[in-house]
Amino acid sequence: AEKVLGYDLLSLCLEGPQDELDRTRHCQPAVRLMCGLGSVSVQVVANCVAAAGYSVGEFAALVFAGAMGFAEALYAVKVRAEAMQKASEAVPSGMLSVIGRREANYKFACLEARKHCESLGIENPVCEISNYLFPDSRVIAGHLQALEFLQENARKYYFTRTKMLPVSGAFHTRLMEPAVEPLAEVLKSIEIEKPLVCVYSNVDGKKYMHSKHIRKLLVKQVVSPVMWEQTMHAVYERQRGTEFPYTYEVGPGKQLGAVLKKCNLKAWKQYNHVDALEDEEAAKT
Repeated sequence: AEKVLGYDLLSLCLEGPQDELDRTRHCQPAVRLMCGLGSVSVQVVANCVAAAGYSVGEFAALVFAGAMGFAEALYAVKVRAEAMQKASEAVPSGMLSVIGRREANYKFACLEARKHCESLGIENPVCEISNYLFPDSRVIAGHLQALEFLQENARKYYFTRTKMLPVSGAFHTRLMEPAVEPLAEVLKSIEIEKPLVCVYSNVDGKKYMHSKHIRKLLVKQVVSPVMWEQTMHAVYERQRGTEFPYTYEVGPGKQLGAVLKKCNLKAWKQYNHVDALEDEEAAKT
């Protein structure tokens, strides 16, 4: 990884500084790809039937499934992360996690937030759903002024909780369009095979079919909302009475497990979390 990235990723992960690790250009290769794959290596799943990755974690899922080589995927993520970092720095933007009541109309709220931005003189403002997490939970991304408007008017839109996410930009919106071409170019040069196990796309929640399909949707994913709730429904769809498979979340944190619990409680009962660092500590003791 150090040879591909051009810096000491292990040292950055273990020693920081935190503000550098939080930067998009470092966080995506470190947290989403390296830690995910590092955790996979300590958990043998002999009869894996499907894989999915959240946002840039989709690259880790594709490497795991044999569709992409490790070094090539890491280089693609490096290019993606640097381009998204640059796009983020061009416009003050961010992401807002929202939990709403059943009456909440997220798209209407985004429309009014965009109108508010226009009243401030902002041309072509962005405020849209960027992540579908679980029922009654969304991430909204766009110009900071729009997100501040939504927080100030949360009660009007039946939002019960709002929280700004510690990210540098409005990922999975059209504000990331400058990152599309660099990623598309690098993916053209990478050999991509049909996955050995089913891998589900963030863009539409459906299985990848072939290499051209993977290239197309990985690029589209940068500016499209992450359909994670829809993906969870697709992954665990089965006939009544059929047992649910074991599910392993790999890498730091258990956020996807928490989302799965909200989407499908029966599937979550077979959920396990695997963290590379936790496993390493256990081996030492």
